[in-house]
Amino acid sequence: MEHEIELQPLLQYIDPSFCTYQEWTNVGMALKLEGYAVSDWDAWSLRDTARYHAGECEKKWCTFNGANTPVTGATIVDMAKKGGWHADAGSGHAFDWDDVIQEKDEQVIIDQRWLEGRELQDPGSTWNPVQDLITYLSTLFDSTDYVGYVTSSWEKDGQFFPSKGNFKRTAGELLESLTICDGDIGAVLGDYKPKVGAWIRFNPLDGKGIRNENVTDFKYALVESDCMELEKQNEIIRQLELPVACLVYSGGKSIHAIVHIDASSYDEYRKRVDYLYAICRKNGLEIDQQNRNPSRLSRMPGVMRGDKKQYLIDTHIGKANFVEWREWIEAINDDLPDPESLKDVWNNMPELSPSLIEGVLRQGHKMMLAGPSKAGKSYALIELTAAIAEGRKWLTWDCAQGKVLYVNLELDRASCLHRFKDVYDALGWPAQNLRNIDIWNLRGKSIPMDKLAPKLIRRAARKDYLAIIIDPIYKIITGDENSADQMAHFCNQFDKVCTELNCAVIYCHHHSKGSQGGKRSMDRASGSGVFARDADALLDMIQLEVDQVGVPGTGWRLEGTLREFRTFEPLNLWFEYPIHKIDDSGTLAALTPDAEKEPWKKGQETQQKRKEAKKQQMESAYNACLISGFVTVSGMAEYMNTTERTIRRYIKESNKFDFDNGKVVMKNT
Repeated sequence: MEHEIELQPLLQYIDPSFCTYQEWTNVGMALKLEGYAVSDWDAWSLRDTARYHAGECEKKWCTFNGANTPVTGATIVDMAKKGGWHADAGSGHAFDWDDVIQEKDEQVIIDQRWLEGRELQDPGSTWNPVQDLITYLSTLFDSTDYVGYVTSSWEKDGQFFPSKGNFKRTAGELLESLTICDGDIGAVLGDYKPKVGAWIRFNPLDGKGIRNENVTDFKYALVESDCMELEKQNEIIRQLELPVACLVYSGGKSIHAIVHIDASSYDEYRKRVDYLYAICRKNGLEIDQQNRNPSRLSRMPGVMRGDKKQYLIDTHIGKANFVEWREWIEAINDDLPDPESLKDVWNNMPELSPSLIEGVLRQGHKMMLAGPSKAGKSYALIELTAAIAEGRKWLTWDCAQGKVLYVNLELDRASCLHRFKDVYDALGWPAQNLRNIDIWNLRGKSIPMDKLAPKLIRRAARKDYLAIIIDPIYKIITGDENSADQMAHFCNQFDKVCTELNCAVIYCHHHSKGSQGGKRSMDRASGSGVFARDADALLDMIQLEVDQVGVPGTGWRLEGTLREFRTFEPLNLWFEYPIHKIDDSGTLAALTPDAEKEPWKKGQETQQKRKEAKKQQMESAYNACLISGFVTVSGMAEYMNTTERTIRRYIKESNKFDFDNGKVVMKNT
């Protein structure tokens, strides 16, 4: 019977000794539903020698008579995926139009095209079998550890399988007996069939059994592959720097690497073995998946298997332990550049990136524009977008000309497009290079920056943007904006975009809430100081309070903190909706932002404002009461909702009012 997907190869990735009873039953039900035979289930179950009972599969098989919610082959596929199987394992496949072509896997270290292999060195006539076993035991076990080993076997269909074996002797007892056995391993462990060989468990047991629950210390895992040349197995194991305690030739088609796992629990053991096997598979070493369990048998060194020796190849190779090895794996393909000597480049310095905004920002660098609400930050960035697209000045700075992507996270599409047109009209610029401006409207669809960055890179690739402008960033912040480490991760996404697309990233952020009094410009942005310190250029806007009547708009001062250029003199700007203009009149230059005023001066100004307000209130009250023909203290007190005593005090302090026969009159000034 032909099957849509062959399930038998997938069973290699499911270890029955790792399965619960229900999982074992589910595999059987799925195989029966998909048209397989009971012998397929039985052959798979046989891998768990500790729990296998002849005839049990056939007996259980007869009870699988269907159900309303049957267990299908999808269950086996899912279990196999968890065991490391992938859909294209062992074969290539054609990509569909919607398939994503994965980037280079950083866990792939070995280039299969250049793998030559490393020949095994047979010990020859100098082989000392007892010494091999002594070295193996003393390397893997403490003297008090119980060791499981098997020298007897049974046959089925011409294939030999190990029996339960012995598990009640310690490594110390075995080592003592081997030392005085005069070369006769059988006298210590029991005679084995030379045709079959012998086995040994690589993790210590409790002396009560041989199942996973009898393992007392999850020290090692078995790495074995019998589907490739021995020389290539040997080479891959060594190139991968696997933390191998003992390397044993099985006397057959495989090498057995007893690898440090050093797990503190069974759960951690499973996770580390999954990681180990995944790295091996990615690097061309197809692992026998049934070797996952910690109580597994491996080939014992020091015995014969047919005409081949089961011998110890090596000990203590690769990294010292699992943690060191995993860190090495994750670091070896980090794509970081190597250190370079300054002497080598001293007389041949690389060219600096050209300016994007002359004297402020280089191409490929990062800039943040920060300010409070109503500063017109979005309009300023739209002005900058137009200036780059048209190759014109932005405020006082010349801009390089090129393509710009404006990422709109806040406005609806229509409002955003109208703003661009309004800005062009207010600037009086002919729209000659609109092809240089792309707008990505993401209102209501924004996602965290670590998720947005790869999507942005994919869409912007081959567009040759000079700049990508993101407005505003609070919509895409990943994590807590007050956390330095989380914001460092967030800002790293901008670096990724700059590097991958070779363009500048310019973004907008808001000031923190409350008074900004006394703060430096780089400390006014909301959240962690990482924001201001990460950018190559920080431009900060702060409002100037203008008391004059008839001014053209709101007053602002733009300050800069620059990494690549000298700091510029602050710019004084009017925000005349919808654009910013340089203040040529000098009106704003004499003003000091509230944040920078000395406390005594702030108090003086506050007091003066109160007096002005009081004066205006008195005039309003006087004019209102004058309707009745004359003004009295009681009338003004009632109008101002205060006491007559307060009104008399106001009048005495005023230089505009006086008393005349009990009436309030205005002085002639």
